[in-house]
Amino acid sequence: MIEVRSLCDVALLAGREILRVYSTDFDIMIKADRSPVTVADIAAEGIILEALRAMHPDIPVIAEEAVSEGNVPNIGDTFFLVDPLDGSKEFVSRNGEFTVNIALVRAGVPVLGVVHAPALGKLWWGAQGQGSYCTEVVDGVPGPITAIGVREAPRGLRAVGSRSHGSGAGDERLSRLPIADYVSA
Repeated sequence: MIEVRSLCDVALLAGREILRVYSTDFDIMIKADRSPVTVADIAAEGIILEALRAMHPDIPVIAEEAVSEGNVPNIGDTFFLVDPLDGSKEFVSRNGEFTVNIALVRAGVPVLGVVHAPALGKLWWGAQGQGSYCTEVVDGVPGPITAIGVREAPRGLRAVGSRSHGSGAGDERLSRLPIADYVSA
């Protein structure tokens, strides 16, 4: 059985390494897709891959940096999906808006996930049938846990997009949705 708390611990470990690199004068490399990659991306992915293989050696992992190097595992119905440092452009610009993402996917549906924003000191997680939660992280230690709920949907949707990629305004894929507000974050 996969415990979401153990995946939170893995995300926190990766986040500590990311913050260690963040405080240095790190080099920036450019991948084939023209996106940046740093030693923090690579180190965090190494930490996550090692932990997932130790905990669940039977579940394949699709990890961003490995896949960008052509290492695509054979997957079946169940796999982990990992972006060790989502928001590399934000990491490079040092605005703190980047995350460690780990998800378990079954039959094409994410059933468990962890998102950690190390520079912001936030950790979110959830699992199908178990709810979703968040906590503040201070000096790498999670604090009190708060359940996350949903609110009544407003009359129009709010589209939130990446600060680097735009809010989504003008995106044809969103044209069929009743969007009242676009936000970049």
